[in-house]
Amino acid sequence: MDTKRTDLQDNPLLKTSSLPPFDMIRPEHVEDAVRTLIEQTKNKIEHIESNLKPSWNGLLAPLEEIGLPFEYAWAPVVHLLGVRNCDELRKAHEKMLGEVVALDLRIRQSQPIYAGLKKIKESSEWNTLNAAQKRVVELKLRDAELAGVGLTGEARQRFNAIEQELSRLSTDFANHVLDATKAFELIITEKNETDGWPESLKNLAAQSYNQSKKDGNSQATPEHGPWRITLDYPSFMPFMQHSKNREQRKKLYVAFVTRASIGKLDNSKIIEQILKLRREQSLILGFETYAQLSLATKMAPDVPAVETMFRELSDAAKPYAANELEELKELAMKNGQKDALTQWDIAFWAERMREERFDYTDEQLRPYFTLERVLEGLFALSEKLFGITITKAHGEAPVWHPDVSYFKVSDTAGDQIASFYLDPYTRPHEKRGGAWMDNCLSRRKVSGELRLPVVHLCCNSTPPVGDKPSLMSFTEVRTLFHEFGHGLQAMLTTVAYTDVAGINGIEWDAVELASQFMENWCYHKPTIMSMARHFETGEALPEELFDKIRAARIYRAGSLMMRQLEFGMTDMYLHHEHDPVGNLSAFDVHRHIAKQTSILPPFKKDRFLCSFTHIFAGGYAAGYYGYKWSEVLSADAFSAFEEAGLDNARALAELGRKFRRTILACGGSRHPIEVFEEFRGRQPRTTALLRHSGLL
Repeated sequence: MDTKRTDLQDNPLLKTSSLPPFDMIRPEHVEDAVRTLIEQTKNKIEHIESNLKPSWNGLLAPLEEIGLPFEYAWAPVVHLLGVRNCDELRKAHEKMLGEVVALDLRIRQSQPIYAGLKKIKESSEWNTLNAAQKRVVELKLRDAELAGVGLTGEARQRFNAIEQELSRLSTDFANHVLDATKAFELIITEKNETDGWPESLKNLAAQSYNQSKKDGNSQATPEHGPWRITLDYPSFMPFMQHSKNREQRKKLYVAFVTRASIGKLDNSKIIEQILKLRREQSLILGFETYAQLSLATKMAPDVPAVETMFRELSDAAKPYAANELEELKELAMKNGQKDALTQWDIAFWAERMREERFDYTDEQLRPYFTLERVLEGLFALSEKLFGITITKAHGEAPVWHPDVSYFKVSDTAGDQIASFYLDPYTRPHEKRGGAWMDNCLSRRKVSGELRLPVVHLCCNSTPPVGDKPSLMSFTEVRTLFHEFGHGLQAMLTTVAYTDVAGINGIEWDAVELASQFMENWCYHKPTIMSMARHFETGEALPEELFDKIRAARIYRAGSLMMRQLEFGMTDMYLHHEHDPVGNLSAFDVHRHIAKQTSILPPFKKDRFLCSFTHIFAGGYAAGYYGYKWSEVLSADAFSAFEEAGLDNARALAELGRKFRRTILACGGSRHPIEVFEEFRGRQPRTTALLRHSGLL
């Protein structure tokens, strides 16, 4: 009996229909499945190259089919690395990563395929292709050129070696951040140290302490402790906002901004290596800097255009930021703080000022925002705007954790058009921080049959504690709306070519448009009032409290704008101006930028770059500016709804359907400026963003 064959038949990663069997996937499945798939794919590519027909059906359709097995075999491995991280899975991923990268380069650097794509553009068939098909061909040509299809000999060998090394370094970077976050804890045993803490923080910290003790006998209580504070955001930020112990705030802050900067988890050298390799790779391809290479796939035309946006936003925001800091200094001094204001004081005094100015606390809001009701409100809004229905499908999909839920999305006729997984809660021992949306399965046609899109929505919200449901902070509510916006663009696409379906193929600096657009509805009174109900009494959120939330939207907007610009400007400088083999380090660059953007002198020990996964382990290298670039687009798009009247249900529904037909449906099948202009009727303007931020 061929046991190897039997094992492969039973390997859950080699399934290519229905939903991925997440409940069955184990680290030991990875190597056999991925190696088998790589060999099969190599044979298919060689067959395509040997029998190449420069036509859509002869070349693009077979290439489309090649991608399907990887959505079932490799994508789940990468996904599980983010949500169920463990040593065994890391080793399995690391073992196969190089071969996966090599195969990807093998395909993108194929001279016969590249020549075939060029022939399609020159053929009579070109004029018969639709816009989405043409875009697929053009993007594949561009990606091949940026993957070094024109390179030969030593240049190609070096380029490929760099690609392999960058992939490995990015994975190591992310793992170091996860491990460093997981390794730190601040244990508090004295009850008087919790004076001023919100109940939700006490509950979370006591639960965290109990979960950290593997003997299972710990009896920490919210009232009497002990309490465990971590660098995970739902723990870190409330502590920084409410702890009266300045020394403990300092300890936590320093730990946070120096994560992954010492010992075995030190990312400092990885940063240097990544920057050097990116610069070398750019030069090999004929670009002067990595930023120029990055912008070749972006909506922004060049670096000066990005710098112009930085300058316009900074000029508007900086005076406000300076005034906001002076206000915090006055408040701290008035309340007895004699020492100069430092980075670990900002969140604390900013929260005191917000409570004083708007007369409410986050703790007052949490009881009104249970995850269940927030989802109901979000789904109801989506139905009104986009004409879709979302229903929970408990038990109809295999999941990777008991907290994960599965939902189906249907159109007005009741036909299913998409589905999604929601992984809502923080799990710092195995799940990476932040929040994200990712494709699970793309919309595509397989053997003439339409496969529907499936997406992952992952957050790190406050989990249920004891018999209390998940009580969300308003920031967590906004984050959920944001990620759901990404999900909508992936799920409501009408394109059936994977390369440009949903978020695929969208220029990276435009991909945040839909997500940031959805955040605006968190300040729309009918939306919020429909879902904000007290979890115990059922009482609606008081109207005066909502008015304060809306008024607080522009609170410290100047400081927050400058903080985002600091990140974006640092990223762009590192990838455009900075010489990675020069005398200045990346940390010197960050301090230099911080002196321009921060009113407060930079913290000398800051090593934030060591945990800046967006640019060193994500897709935002020389692209972090895209958050602000997209925010300009999203604010301008939402202003169309404001002009139509936010209380005009019919007008909102009409505009919502138009937004769906354009921004959400087209995906990457057209350039984003074309899609935006079709929706808005004109070029985007920065006015709406500055107005929404109170910076005009």
